[in-house]
Amino acid sequence: MDGECHFLEGNRRTRKKVDFVRKTLEEIGIDGSRVQMFNLSSAMAPEFAHIACEMTETVKSLGPLDGSQA
Repeated sequence: MDGECHFLEGNRRTRKKVDFVRKTLEEIGIDGSRVQMFNLSSAMAPEFAHIACEMTETVKSLGPLDGSQA
């Protein structure tokens, strides 16, 4: 699905931005897995719901940022 964005190159540009944010978070001591990107079509509602639940659990398992990470 990469490159199949309705807005032509939108998902490729966004992937670069997400990678940059993840790298930046890692550099300041925050787990980059707090930010992820998934390519889904509007017809993939069940997959979206599943991913949203997984991401919620991922972030919960990492715990809150208490200021000592940054």
